[in-house]
Amino acid sequence: MPTPSSDDKYARLLARCEGLPPIPTAVAHPCDYSSLDGALEAARLGLIVPILCGPEARIRVVAAEHGLALGDTEIIDAPHSHASAECAVEAVRTGRAELLMKGSLHTDELLHAVARSASGLRTGRRLSHVFAMDVPSYHKPLFITDAAVNIFPTLNEKADIVRNAIDLVRVLGVDRPKVAILSAVETVTDKIPSTIEAAALCMMSLRGQIEGGLLDGPLAFDNAISKAAADTKGIKSEVAGDPDILLVPDLEAGNMLAKQLTFLAGAEAAGIVLGARVPVILTSRADSVRARIGSCAIAVLLAHSRRTAQTAVPA
Repeated sequence: MPTPSSDDKYARLLARCEGLPPIPTAVAHPCDYSSLDGALEAARLGLIVPILCGPEARIRVVAAEHGLALGDTEIIDAPHSHASAECAVEAVRTGRAELLMKGSLHTDELLHAVARSASGLRTGRRLSHVFAMDVPSYHKPLFITDAAVNIFPTLNEKADIVRNAIDLVRVLGVDRPKVAILSAVETVTDKIPSTIEAAALCMMSLRGQIEGGLLDGPLAFDNAISKAAADTKGIKSEVAGDPDILLVPDLEAGNMLAKQLTFLAGAEAAGIVLGARVPVILTSRADSVRARIGSCAIAVLLAHSRRTAQTAVPA
């Protein structure tokens, strides 16, 4: 992997991981080149210690075909993708792993194992996905949620989605993340339900039901990203032009937004699922190596933050 430049937003993530011990990570079904190489590359960079959960013979064939050195990497044999997901989740439940990484199985298959009530990794929070975007034309990292898990989230589900994203961005060094709640317009109208939910989320923040961030919405995308556009419409906002987080109305809007930024604006997107007992690293065959490593770096920083919180002595 080429060394990222100092201006690279992902390079800053990697720099923050320097000196931190690697995190044991259960990798579910790494049975193609992309997923296996991503896990081994993250290990080579000192981010994770991979525990490969899947058909051992198949994993070794993929490694041999592509010249990937497994060395003494632990492999837990599982016969198929469904069993691989359950095996990886069990590795977390028993304390052998502190992170979970998606391999070449379908996202739904892995998250189904994560969300099981008796044998999964559920918490009181709703599971949600965050894209950490490196957009060349934007002045800082941009986080888009939820574009992969919750299709049509309710108001209460959106509140959890926001909480998950705020907690993530705070771990990454932003004390009070700015959250732009997107809709098609910046005015509240009963003709567009997402505008009403945006206003409700802002009030929930003011009343302390959502903590740690600065929320504003509804905001159309132009008003959220461009201070000049907001000024033109007379919108007075501390968020407009400078959001850290974009909360989208639904999965369709978020997925299209993230992919438009990737394919039209040259952005790269790291992906992570929050709300479970441990972060879930989501990778895709279409991801660049940098994006896959960015996902790992974010998860590693979250894991170390949790370690610190668990060992902190109460005042």
